[in-house]
Amino acid sequence: MAKVFWNGSALMGPVPAALVTCGTVEHPNAVTVAWTGITCTHPPMTYISLRPSRYSYEIIEKSGEFVINLTTTAICRQVDFCGVKSGRDLDKLKACGLHVAAARGVSAPLLEESPLSLSCVVKQKIPLGTHDMFLAEIVSVAADEKYIDSKGKLNLQQSGLAAYAHGEYFALGRKVGSFGYSVKKKKTHPKPQKSKNGR
Repeated sequence: MAKVFWNGSALMGPVPAALVTCGTVEHPNAVTVAWTGITCTHPPMTYISLRPSRYSYEIIEKSGEFVINLTTTAICRQVDFCGVKSGRDLDKLKACGLHVAAARGVSAPLLEESPLSLSCVVKQKIPLGTHDMFLAEIVSVAADEKYIDSKGKLNLQQSGLAAYAHGEYFALGRKVGSFGYSVKKKKTHPKPQKSKNGR
């Protein structure tokens, strides 16, 4: 198959269309971040990369805390708005009709409309170029109880998660597999036993 080669570029997708909240419940701010992900399982570590010019950068640098909120297609327009407007100029959350509540383990608030929120404490700031990376430990997780079934399993696939890829937002599609399904052994059903009379 023929390939076309370009210079190195930030082409990676899909990625979360995450709304990062910072500040406090009384004075919150939010910024949309696509450059985020998991870096370690134990301890649970994540990161966000922000331009130093962003208003949220100042808040996070000073407080050392933030909350990563996964977003859904239902609030996709508001998420985009929070990515292009600055908190220096207006209260973005109020303008979008979004709401915050107290998180656990940090002073930064969580987004009530998010199905899953990760409360984070910054461990290191790494200058990279146009962006600085805030490497952080996830100190608590808040999940919307309506996506937790009777067995305690979180069913995020029911929340309508939104993703971001090369400048566009997408709804996650149908499930095509689950972790380890490629090597999972199929269940074998025992053959029915014949009765003594041959029936």
